[in-house]
Amino acid sequence: MEGVQMHLISKEMLEKMPSMEKLRMILDNVKEGKIVVLETGLTPEEEAKLIEMTMLEIDHENFIGIEVESYPVKERSVFSKLFGKPKGRLTVIGPANRLKTLEKQADVIKALVQV
Repeated sequence: MEGVQMHLISKEMLEKMPSMEKLRMILDNVKEGKIVVLETGLTPEEEAKLIEMTMLEIDHENFIGIEVESYPVKERSVFSKLFGKPKGRLTVIGPANRLKTLEKQADVIKALVQV
């Protein structure tokens, strides 16, 4: 059976993982051609670090990079702005040669996944 493997990662699992372990798990799965969907997104710092790690591991024959899309963060309360780290909501991450974002709106991400 041919297709694309997707990993749907729960908020609970992500909260248990240190940042670097989470990013390594995401990058390893994407390098294997899998699409990773995170129930809660990454912080801006984690997303920047993921892109940095990706750039270091690009191999033009086997791994050309990643595509990352998140829903925009909803308006937060004053308390959470002061004490909480902003996170994206649902995030979709995949190999750049297999995942293409077609359209992104406040509550809809339309993507094309190539087999």
